[in-house]
Amino acid sequence: MPIDLRSDTVTRPSDGMRAAMYEAEVGDDVYGEDPTVNRLQERVANRLGTEAALFVPSGTMANQICLRVLTDPGDEVILERGSHVFNYETGAAGLLSGVQLHPLPGDRGRLSPPQVEAAVRPEADVSPRSRVLSIENTANKAGGVVYSLDRIQALAAVAQDHDLAVHLDGARLWNAAAALGVAEESLVAPADITWVALSKGLGAPVGSVVAGPAPLLQEARRARKQFGGGMRQAGILAAAGLYALDHHRPELAHDHEKAQRLAGGIAECPPFSIDPDAVDTNIVMFEVSENTADEVVAHLREQGVLLTVFGPSTIRATTHRDVSMAAIEEALDVLRSYAHRAPTPAK
Repeated sequence: MPIDLRSDTVTRPSDGMRAAMYEAEVGDDVYGEDPTVNRLQERVANRLGTEAALFVPSGTMANQICLRVLTDPGDEVILERGSHVFNYETGAAGLLSGVQLHPLPGDRGRLSPPQVEAAVRPEADVSPRSRVLSIENTANKAGGVVYSLDRIQALAAVAQDHDLAVHLDGARLWNAAAALGVAEESLVAPADITWVALSKGLGAPVGSVVAGPAPLLQEARRARKQFGGGMRQAGILAAAGLYALDHHRPELAHDHEKAQRLAGGIAECPPFSIDPDAVDTNIVMFEVSENTADEVVAHLREQGVLLTVFGPSTIRATTHRDVSMAAIEEALDVLRSYAHRAPTPAK
């Protein structure tokens, strides 16, 4: 079997998770009658400290539902230019909600309060209305970088001063909380609406959960239906999420330890370049010789290590529950073998 470090979305359900799915009690969730879905939604709402929650098929749908319920057509969303909403959702914000995105260059994927304040549009007939501040924690494209609670609170204060709603893309919020050693609730509290993924670090096969105030989540339920996300006997999937919260969430710190080991090993392998201290969670970004990322990834694939090209000279590796520490050591052996044959870049 290859050592698959392309993403934490490649995990397979554990035996216990499969058993929970098989035994799930189900009903029709479009009628609100699936007891397992309802339990999942209640569990996540309690965990995040929100009034309500909504199970949805994917993270992209979760983001787009959030933007839909916070905006009117023609409004503008302020966000970091590396964010998932801006880069990896096929222009869905404009297509589905008629909103404009205003990307700003961040510090390792993170926005600062002064730059957000400067980006807010003045009220004028010729300008779109600034209506939403979107934050992604962790910042995937920056390498799984964590927003501290202090920074989130400061950004939310700016948003409040300018009547902006705060949308928190919490695809890997579980990782952020584990890295900071805080409850997820504290990271969610400054936001008007958020969501968390079940199919990344938690290892469920499908699904995300949107969370926020009950009136907003009622609108979110309507938007889910409009976007084609109404599901019937979805408890089979929700059971995987419940199992993951009980059994997989406590293990997330191990993924971070594996990422640290991988980063430390890569740092000892020129021509690769990485700062291990910049690895906050389970995502490891490293540089290779100029314009060789495709070549390096293709070679490593032949040797049984799967990575993701993230730029002409940038490669991403993502640790997860299906890759053991022993497998990380095997991957490092393959990387060292490549490094020994590769030319060192000229200085």
